[in-house]
Amino acid sequence: MENVGRYLVIAGFVLILTGSGLFLASKLGLPLGHLPGDIRIEGTNSTFYFPIVTSIVLSILLTIILNFIVRLFRK
Repeated sequence: MENVGRYLVIAGFVLILTGSGLFLASKLGLPLGHLPGDIRIEGTNSTFYFPIVTSIVLSILLTIILNFIVRLFRK
């Protein structure tokens, strides 16, 4: 049970860092969510929005950051 609590704290910390990073990105004017290749379809009564390119960019950045963190703790 102790390990589950530790993992929940780590997951919460990662979510706080991710949310803070996205908040700062919007304040700095980075176009996350409005990159070329993001899909947006507007109908008369509905809008469909899928930020595919933004998701790919964030996935690559988080992979690099997490690999760096894992390598720091592995040594």
